[in-house]
Amino acid sequence: MDYLKDPQAIYAKSFATIRSEVDFSKLPGDIASIAERMIHACGMVELISEIAYSEDVAQATTDALTSGAPLFTDCEMVRSGIISNFLPAGNDVLCMLNEENVPSLAREQKTTRSAAQVSLWGELLQGSIVVIGNAPTTLFALLEAIDNGAPKPSAIIATPVGFVGAEEAKAELSNNPRGVPYLTVKGRRGGSAIASAALNAMSKIAQARNVA
Repeated sequence: MDYLKDPQAIYAKSFATIRSEVDFSKLPGDIASIAERMIHACGMVELISEIAYSEDVAQATTDALTSGAPLFTDCEMVRSGIISNFLPAGNDVLCMLNEENVPSLAREQKTTRSAAQVSLWGELLQGSIVVIGNAPTTLFALLEAIDNGAPKPSAIIATPVGFVGAEEAKAELSNNPRGVPYLTVKGRRGGSAIASAALNAMSKIAQARNVA
């Protein structure tokens, strides 16, 4: 079979294709580079019309990364997708989904394990970066926690996917981000690869700023 095998050529052609099919001109420079990585992660150029963000999300996230802020993820897939070598300060990447007491917390709270873990984040939420790629209930629980007085993270990157709650949770974030810089994908689309790609793009921006 005749197909492209050279990794650098594949990489270059992939991004050349994205740039030929997507108009990034209406996005700020940092957001454009983040959006490009998100599209690359899912293969859907139409994602460009569904990305929603606050103007300060790239700056807030890169500043938090540089300062060594921890990252919280809703699932192991997001944590695995975050490239540790890109993190500018060796930031901790935490997922508490599989902590021993989470199933009992979920039963007590009558919710999912993904949502129940938010109650364990506690004071560490202050100044952190939250990256959600799978579970809408995690995003709902985080927003509820903030409403109830929990510390605010520096930024929320939320692209939960699915047919139940995903669109609604992301709409709630966009409509009322609680004063927290955010990046999301409207509607049902999303996923762990998109969330981790967005964070990785911001990590690379932070690295470049540190070098400069």
